Amino acid sequence: MNEVLLLKCGELVLKGLNRGRFEDKLLAVVRRRLAHLGRYEVYAIQSTLYVEPLDGSPVDPALEVCRKVFGIVAVCRAAVCEKDMEAVCRTATDYLKEDLAGAATFRCQAKRSDKKFPLKSPEIARDVGGALLAAYPRLKVQMEGAQVEVHIEIRDKNAFVYAKRFKGAGGMPTGSNGKALLLLSGGIDSPVAGYMMAKRGLELEAVHFFSYPYTSEQAKEKTLDLARLLAEYCGRIRVHAVPFTQIQDQIRRECQQDLFTVLMRRFMMKIAERVAKQRGCGALITGESLGQVASQTMEAIGVTNAACSLPVLRPAVGMDKEEIVAISRQIGAFETSILPYEDCCTVFTPRHPQTKPKLESVLAEEQKLDVEGLIRQAMEGIETTLCQPARSGQTDR
Repeated sequence: MNEVLLLKCGELVLKGLNRGRFEDKLLAVVRRRLAHLGRYEVYAIQSTLYVEPLDGSPVDPALEVCRKVFGIVAVCRAAVCEKDMEAVCRTATDYLKEDLAGAATFRCQAKRSDKKFPLKSPEIARDVGGALLAAYPRLKVQMEGAQVEVHIEIRDKNAFVYAKRFKGAGGMPTGSNGKALLLLSGGIDSPVAGYMMAKRGLELEAVHFFSYPYTSEQAKEKTLDLARLLAEYCGRIRVHAVPFTQIQDQIRRECQQDLFTVLMRRFMMKIAERVAKQRGCGALITGESLGQVASQTMEAIGVTNAACSLPVLRPAVGMDKEEIVAISRQIGAFETSILPYEDCCTVFTPRHPQTKPKLESVLAEEQKLDVEGLIRQAMEGIETTLCQPARSGQTDR
């Protein structure tokens, strides 16, 4: 029996005359994400994407990949048959045997997209329900709270029968709203921020700051692992690892201790902006949450923002830690994020950091440093790793 995946789109259907552009982007993403699994025909009709396995290509792995593609709200694994009620009833009886085996109640729902089909939706559901009751007499129809919901869709070319509907990632197709650069640490918050903005249709690249020998090689690898986890949802991600040791050493030696963190953050934003512009990114993304730490007070965020001209997106800014952790667990990043390898943000942390820094004071401290020289040297030492979803990455320079 032939099976296909029916991918249900979310808010794309509301895009009016622009819908085709978003749909084309989604089709390209699905094809690219499935390419390593085998051969699949992927096309769109009537706001639904179809994934047809070819040459024995597997269905289960394709389903799991499609569930993590932004822009898809649900994935249905369905049997295909002719648009004939005898064929539809026979397919439902055979295909749903396993789903109905342990159930006591069911109901049928039909959707007639092809308005030329002679029966209307309630009549289709009635006939299929009658066939299932005849084949499985222990079953009872239950319109609310049924254990199994049988779906029949009559579309342009074929009819489809399914009972399994899996929740998708939702949101907008990757790249449909541009590209942004994520400041990716090894903590909990930044991968969540990247996930949230990727869900809104942003293609991601990432920048990571490391301070060898104060931070270990394991800390850098942990960040790359987080990028690979994110890539499961938004496709491949380039991570630009920036050497930050010399900058931190210079700040520690030359500047006020209580302004160390905000000065460090300003360097990060300046460098991130330059990487973003080189890579065609239109915004920066951070995992900051208002008031969570000293560098995330309203005043500190304002001083940090003044270091760059690109928009800075902070999707977690109004969330508490429990909410952020819940999303981290949901996307499978939490266990990696809490591995005990420190990132450079924890190096040289002052005992009493300034929580209400003044921009004038910070700029005066920066005058003590060769800002351009330090940034240039850091940029020259960048290492870039291409992180693929669940597959081996590669390094390029």
